[in-house]
Amino acid sequence: MLETRNVGRSGLRVSTIGLGCNNIGWTIDEAASRAVVHKALDAGINLFDVADYYGSPPGNSETVLGSLLGERRKDVVLLSKFGIPLVGEPRFCTSRRYLMDAVEASLRRLKTDWIDIYMVHWPDPTTPMEETLRALDDLIRSGKIHYIACSNHAAWKVVESHWIARELGLNHFIAAQNEYSLL
Repeated sequence: MLETRNVGRSGLRVSTIGLGCNNIGWTIDEAASRAVVHKALDAGINLFDVADYYGSPPGNSETVLGSLLGERRKDVVLLSKFGIPLVGEPRFCTSRRYLMDAVEASLRRLKTDWIDIYMVHWPDPTTPMEETLRALDDLIRSGKIHYIACSNHAAWKVVESHWIARELGLNHFIAAQNEYSLL
């Protein structure tokens, strides 16, 4: 069994190795995806990382993963990202309107009532961080998501989001997923 640890300062425990699901329903078909997901579960991996944008068509990774997890959904920590509109919006979007529609679509595709960690995939230069955090906080209070995180945000944007959340009494990001360079 894999070692587990808490995500940030939360009580949420995940395996030290997670499964990136961006190829599921995209570059590998459902049969190959089934083999990957079941092998990961058998190995003790409980963190599954997907996004509403992944797949062909976009969203298919969530659809395939939701079908493959089935009854095992309760055994995993499901992380999904949002913010790259599938159609009709600017390049990145984290507005309340977009966010509320995006979470409902992800919940349907994933065949679940909740997402453990809902992650802002990319920063949105047109939407105030306060608006995004208030919408995410409302989703936590409704039980549709349990925690929030961010990806691809500059360090100063993460600090700013923590300050806004603290000042307004909102839930804050428990994790950040960013690329790092040893150089």
